Amino acid sequence: MHLRRLPAEEPAVRRYVEKLWLPYHRELSRTVADHGLAGDVDVVEEETPFRLDRLASEDYRTWVAVDESETMGTEREEGEGASVLTDPESALTGFVSADVERSPSVFDRPDRLVVGDIYVRSAFRGTGLAHRLVRRAARYAEEAECGELALDVDADNERARSFYDSLGFETRRHRMVVSADEL
Repeated sequence: MHLRRLPAEEPAVRRYVEKLWLPYHRELSRTVADHGLAGDVDVVEEETPFRLDRLASEDYRTWVAVDESETMGTEREEGEGASVLTDPESALTGFVSADVERSPSVFDRPDRLVVGDIYVRSAFRGTGLAHRLVRRAARYAEEAECGELALDVDADNERARSFYDSLGFETRRHRMVVSADEL
């Protein structure tokens, strides 16, 4: 299993959206009410250019876990062989995305790396892959000189909350939501 940085290249991003991002959000929509996907758009056609734009940002990163055991015979460095992401023979097994959030100078807090999404396909859960993905994000936090990792987790996603608790994440805020027409 290798972690590859997702390049801002349309074929790789499209495959990522189809094979990981979309299944992640479909699965999440079954357990978390706020993650229902729009039924009146082609999600892949809408999400692919959005992800390409995000990846063009200097501070945003996505890493994809790739099971290359069947297709690659040699160990490669993380940045090498990004074409494996478009190879239909390689299995995409999970991902983590993260973005640097710089602290304004008026606040006495460190810059943060905000983990946007993390997903591991069900067949690879319990293998330590989720920990590897979080550690990769943490390594990027160090590279970007961020003193903290932060993330949002849905209140009704017990499995995710338990995982983040086990890693030492602490609740510092509660996000509350109300429909604008209810006020």
